[in-house]
Amino acid sequence: MSFGSASVRPSATDACPCGEGEFGTHCGPLLDGEPAPGAERLMRSRYTAFAIGDAAHLARSWHPRTRPDEIEVGDGTQWIGLDIMSAEEGADAAEVSFRARWRHGNDAGELRERSRFVRRAGRWVYVDGDVD
Repeated sequence: MSFGSASVRPSATDACPCGEGEFGTHCGPLLDGEPAPGAERLMRSRYTAFAIGDAAHLARSWHPRTRPDEIEVGDGTQWIGLDIMSAEEGADAAEVSFRARWRHGNDAGELRERSRFVRRAGRWVYVDGDVD
C-alpha cells in the first residue's frame, strides 16, 4: 500500500489552498498530523492535500473501513477553488457539502459532494460521500 508524500508544499506564509488564512496556521498543521478541531476543517485540509499532492494526509484522515488501498494524486489535475456549501457537525458524526473546482489540461469543471465524517479515537476522519 503506497500513499506517497506531499510534492508541492506551500510555505507557511502562503495563502492556504483551501481559501482560509495562511497555510502554516490553517491546513499545514493538520497535514503534519495535528487533529482537526472539526469535520469542516478536516474537509478543508483534505482539499489542500489533493491540491498539493499529499496522499499521506489523505490516507491518515480516511476511515480505514472505506479507505482505498491506493490514493491517486498528482495526475495533472489542478484544484483551483473550494466552497463549503454547508456543514452539519454533531459530537461524533458530521456532513459537509462542498464544491471544488478543478482544471486538467484544457478541461475544467467542479466536483460537488456531500461528505460524511465520524470521530474515531478522538480524531475526525472522512468516511465517504455522495457526489452530485
